[in-house]
Amino acid sequence: MGIQLIGLVHAKQKLQRTLSARIGNAEATSNVPKGHIAVYVGEGNRKRFVIPISFLNHPLFQDLLNRAEEEFGFNHPMGGLTIPCSEEYFISITTILNCS
Repeated sequence: MGIQLIGLVHAKQKLQRTLSARIGNAEATSNVPKGHIAVYVGEGNRKRFVIPISFLNHPLFQDLLNRAEEEFGFNHPMGGLTIPCSEEYFISITTILNCS
């Protein structure tokens, strides 16, 4: 339980740093239900996905967050959290997370 909480806190801190300068950006926050977050995925043409915040604590998604941090730092080009992977890979990860 404690390890999961630490992972969630770490993910939340990453997101806060990523989005803190973007709070005024309406696109980053519009049409996102409570308990979810918008992310941008894809190579080149990025597609917007809205995912449950609970995904952020999963090790598979933590790996994607680490890759995003390595590639973009905390300045994401889309104004929101940008995940550097193919759309197909992201969909396969979220399918796995939805089933667990």
